[in-house]
Amino acid sequence: MTTETRPPEAAQKAGRGVHSPGRAQITERHLRRDRWWLPQVLTAAGLLLFIGYSTWRAFFGLSTSYAPPYISPFYSPCLAANCKAGTGGVDWALFGGWWRLSPALIVLIFPLGFRLTCYYYRKAYYRSFWSSPPACAVAEPHAKYTGETRFPLILQNIHRYFFYFAIPVAGILTWDAILAFRDPHGRWGHMGLGTLVMLVNIVLIWAYTASCHSCRHIVGGRLRHFSKHPVRYRMWTWVSKLNARHMQLAWASLFSVGLTDLYVYLLASGAFSDPRFF
Repeated sequence: MTTETRPPEAAQKAGRGVHSPGRAQITERHLRRDRWWLPQVLTAAGLLLFIGYSTWRAFFGLSTSYAPPYISPFYSPCLAANCKAGTGGVDWALFGGWWRLSPALIVLIFPLGFRLTCYYYRKAYYRSFWSSPPACAVAEPHAKYTGETRFPLILQNIHRYFFYFAIPVAGILTWDAILAFRDPHGRWGHMGLGTLVMLVNIVLIWAYTASCHSCRHIVGGRLRHFSKHPVRYRMWTWVSKLNARHMQLAWASLFSVGLTDLYVYLLASGAFSDPRFF
């Protein structure tokens, strides 16, 4: 019995990917009978909805970025001199008065970079926009696969550094949530519906940030013996439980940020008054 061995060049010409030699030769593109494309369509719609809304608010939302005592998460912290005055929030005019564009374009770089390089979001938009791959057990339409080894996808490896920036941003948004316990005149000890909106938002942001794969690795990675590091092991188990819900937290926190900004916008534009609890 003889076995035919093809050189790599011949094997490459014979077919690539699922059609390469040694793979089952199936004429159909896939054998799935369910609506495998539906999650990708819904994911693309959700991401496009948020991208469209956040772009509009980032460029044209400065005048409605603050409704006392609530600060839009798109405009906090303020890193330019053209922010709304008297918010009581973090106001670091690092860019001075020469910055004429919306200050949201500066601060949104950090949460956007954190989410854009996030492991879950990478899976989401790779499948939804690039069909790489379209779904499990569905052949990829691309002729070759290079992974994240070339520009610009190689920049996905800086996700951990965006995680470092996400921590202080979440801390600043926590302070904004504390400021929400004031009334419109700046007096403490009050609470409105907006306070509850801000609190839910920051809880989801911290949960998403802590569920990050980079956070899990930083907390419990590179340890040979968990028994010798009981504190880090316990923290790792907590983070791992959040990590199992990383996808759900990614979507919940994404829309909570948008809804919080929308609430501030509606108050600032006079659409309705903030219901006060006390």
